[in-house]
Amino acid sequence: MERRGEPWPAESARQRRESAWPEGEARQRRRTRWSEFREAYPRIVTAMALGVALLVLADVGLLFKRSQYRRESVQARQGMSALERERADALLESEEGRTALMLALVRQQSVAERGLNLAISLAEGTMDLQQEGSQLRRMRVEIGPELVIGQEPGAARVTPPLGKRHVARVVDASYVWPPPVWLHSQGGRGVPSGGIRGGLGNVAILLDDGTPLYSRPAAGPLADESYVLPGGVRLDAADLTAIRENLAPGMPVYFF
Repeated sequence: MERRGEPWPAESARQRRESAWPEGEARQRRRTRWSEFREAYPRIVTAMALGVALLVLADVGLLFKRSQYRRESVQARQGMSALERERADALLESEEGRTALMLALVRQQSVAERGLNLAISLAEGTMDLQQEGSQLRRMRVEIGPELVIGQEPGAARVTPPLGKRHVARVVDASYVWPPPVWLHSQGGRGVPSGGIRGGLGNVAILLDDGTPLYSRPAAGPLADESYVLPGGVRLDAADLTAIRENLAPGMPVYFF
């Protein structure tokens, strides 16, 4: 705290310094040496260093993703015939074409995956348990519709996922499912406050982005046969039970 107009007590330190100011040297607020600035403001220097380190790590991550995407694109094009490459280039000229090409690449990536994975076709309404392109089990699925929350502009959208996800955990009927906030105001479904035990059925898969792959429960807002959770995927309980032993955290799930 500054004390203007009165002498400063000798026993009180005026500056955060490890050593006293040299006798006879004028005290200046402006410091031209980096060592003096670091000594006087250690917290600011530490925060700056951490910020720069985080930015560097983010840049490295983006560069790695870009390199990975380029390698996958090159591999995909190498596997195409000349006619297929011409069609792919034509698709890239339009936004819808780019989306279609991206989904085709995701599908191809799921086929090339060496380990067990789940591949969900939103258009066909199917989910395959597969490995290296070999279909081990095909299941029918119901895809939750897109939901617009609020009014434009600024409305939030709940949509089925696209691309690659991973299994976060596999739960059973003892799992207490916390329903999303927007479900309370959708269609007067009487969503109880707090979590719902068994709200995702006897077996359910939770992905790393929060998307649930669930079976119809006996009670709760998802027990309605005609209602599928927006942004979610519903399967028969028998199918989920049949593949339960093949599921593990980290398992890839492809949506296309």
